[in-house]
Amino acid sequence: MAHEQFQLFPHPYKACVIGAGGAIGAAFCQAFQADKQCVYVKAISQSLGDDFNLESADSIKLQAQHSASDGPYHIILDATGVLMINDIGPEKSLSALRDAHLLKAMHLNAVAPAIVLQQFAPLLASGSAIYAKLSARVGSISDNKKGGWYGYRASKAALNMLLQTAALELQRKNPELKVIALQPGTVKSKLSQPFTGATPHLLEPSESVVGMLSAMKNVTVKSGAHFIDYQGQTIEW
Repeated sequence: MAHEQFQLFPHPYKACVIGAGGAIGAAFCQAFQADKQCVYVKAISQSLGDDFNLESADSIKLQAQHSASDGPYHIILDATGVLMINDIGPEKSLSALRDAHLLKAMHLNAVAPAIVLQQFAPLLASGSAIYAKLSARVGSISDNKKGGWYGYRASKAALNMLLQTAALELQRKNPELKVIALQPGTVKSKLSQPFTGATPHLLEPSESVVGMLSAMKNVTVKSGAHFIDYQGQTIEW
């Protein structure tokens, strides 16, 4: 799992992983811990016992305040996200739409991550730094050829717009900041398990993370956010 070869930063750095209790978040923590250049990893997750709740803006703000003393962080990675809501998966048709389900998907996959970004972005180091958020290919409007998955698609598309908008603002203060929306591939996890029946190859979390680390290292600094997959390929918004 060591990723020294990627040289994410050419100097000692600190990392913060939000959603560290999930399969991908945990794999990111393990990768950072294995990197000799990474001198500190802050792991945040409700499942790890933290008072952190995506449905509470106050808890997000409190976690950022608690995390500030351990920073600044050269990379902050938000690995949160939901597919199933109250044991109900993404809607396949217009007839399946329910306002409460749509609103919760939008909150957990777009609104809450925007509040996380708002509260944690001030903890980023100056100069070369990365703010990365797990997104999804289905959030691409131009790539939508099959339809379905209404709430999940819409919430990820909204997330991508929020990341792009925030990137433009944050880069006025730090032109060396990379803001990156990441598509991790289809990974073996509790989140994806109900939807992977026809998928020919499921990625191990470590395989996905190694790819995403390499992709983040290789993208150039530019105005606005990147939207890339774990193989480093650009995804159209």
